This record gives sequence, structure tokens and C-alpha cells, in this order.
Amino acid sequence: MAAPARLTPAETAVLTRRVTMLSVATAAVLVVIKLAAWIASDSTAMLASMADSGLDLVASLATAFAVRYAVAPPDAEHRFGHGKAEAFASLLQAGLVFASAALIAREAVGDFLEPHPLRQEGWAVAVMAVSTLLTGALIAAQTRVLRKTASVAVSGDRAHYATDLASNLIALAGIAASAWLGINGLDAAAALVIAALLLWGAVGVFREAAGQLMDRELPDAERAQIVALATEDPRLTDVHQLRTRASGPYVHIQMHADLDPQLTLEAAHAVIVAAEKRILAAFPAADIIIHADPRGRAEPHGGAFAETPGPSTQ
Repeated sequence: MAAPARLTPAETAVLTRRVTMLSVATAAVLVVIKLAAWIASDSTAMLASMADSGLDLVASLATAFAVRYAVAPPDAEHRFGHGKAEAFASLLQAGLVFASAALIAREAVGDFLEPHPLRQEGWAVAVMAVSTLLTGALIAAQTRVLRKTASVAVSGDRAHYATDLASNLIALAGIAASAWLGINGLDAAAALVIAALLLWGAVGVFREAAGQLMDRELPDAERAQIVALATEDPRLTDVHQLRTRASGPYVHIQMHADLDPQLTLEAAHAVIVAAEKRILAAFPAADIIIHADPRGRAEPHGGAFAETPGPSTQ
């Protein structure tokens, strides 16, 4: 999948705020209708789905706060901005999903060992159908936002709701089968499958958040684009020690650039500023540091992150 186009922090904020508020509203509606359906039907699969939606509501509220905090400009205490708040929100989501899966699995095992008939099955089936439609609409909205932003918080929220969509379909199938076929254990079996799906989704959310917290490099295609933009000027002949990382809506880019050693300081400065502007046009939320090296005369430097010998210095 191609990397989304980079937007300014303000543009990202508008999109992420809208979709996170939609997520909160959807989760609140789902909790209410599933609670009513569980009380009416006594379905374990419905209880599992309701518990998951309850944690969705908590996670969505955390995500809504995180995307607002993440776009706050750098300050004296956070000189690199607040973008990693999104990754922390995703970790919270993963933890809540793990807890939800454990509770659902415990309830499902007990009900599987001692199955009981359902009540008001038609009401439960109708609620799950509505839940599936609402969740699908939310995922579609989140997908549209992710095509334009690189929000790890929204990505984690969408991964969670994608798992919810699958769990809703499974719960719907389990409740319908238990009601119409008279096999009570299918309801509990559906809840166990939901728990397994939640665990799988939590692992994916955790990996994505951990990648940003551990300062993973940008995708190779974006790194290559940065190098190409920097070297459009023939006076800037090479880029090495390129380091990149994402932090919420922001991107941090550092590199060393080889310049003709005969250039004056003023001319070299103009070349570097022009390269920064070209990169900023493609990555408007970027924080860019370019260190100029006289081509062929630079001394090794970099401290703990010094350049290692060999061709793979970019």
C-alpha cells in the first residue's frame, strides 16, 4: 500500500478530530443498544460484543484526546513536538483489547461448559445487524482519513474496529445459529472466536505503535523521495547518514549533504535552504536538519551515530 500524502499538522488535525469524534459517537451508540440486547437475550456472544464496544468507547476517547494533543506545536519541554501521544494511545488500545479478550474468553468457557438457551433472539440478531452496519460505516470513514494522513492512532482505532466488524459477524452468526438451530453451545463458541480475533488485532496495534515509539525509519519509498528531492540541485551531489522517523503528524529528517568545497558559505547555505524547501513541499510537517560536508574533505564525525564504512550509508 502506498504511503499517504503528507499534510500540514493543521490539515491533519481537522481530519483526525472529525473521525475520532465519529468513533466516539459510534462506540457510545453500540454500547447502549448491545447492553439492552444482552439484558433481553442473555447471550454470551452479545455480552462479549458489548464488553468489546465498552472498551472501544474508552479507547476512542483516548484516541480523540491523543490526536488533539499530538498536533500541539513544540514547546520548551517538548522540542520535538507531542506526536508520540498517538502511539501511546494505540498502546492503550492494545492493552484494553487484551483485557477484553481475556474477560470474554473466561465468560465464554463458562457458558460453553454450562450452556443455556437464549431469550429474545430476534432482538439480539437485529442489534448485531445494526452494529455491523455502523461499524462498517466507521471503518470506511477511517480508511478515507488514513489515505490522507499517517495517524498511527487512527490506524490503531481502525484496526480495532476492523476486528470488531469480524466479531460482530461472528456473534451474529452464533446467536442466529443458537436461536434457529437450538444448539446453545454455538453462542459460546462464537464468543471464543471473538476473543481470538481480539487478541490478533491487539498484536497488530501494538506492533504499529511500538514501531513509532522505537523511531522506526520511514518507508523506503519516502526515504528515496527525500534523497531525490535533496539532490535535484547538481551542486548537492550526495546524501548520506539519512535518518528519518515519524512522530504523530510530524516527520523528523536529518542528513549529511556533500557540496563542492569551493562554494562560499553563503552559496552553500543557499543550496541547503533550497533543498529544505523542496523537501518541505512534499513533507509539510517535516522538521529538517541538513549538515553540509565539503565533498572529499569531510572528517568522520557523528559520535555514537557515526557513519559506518560501506556503500549503505543512506
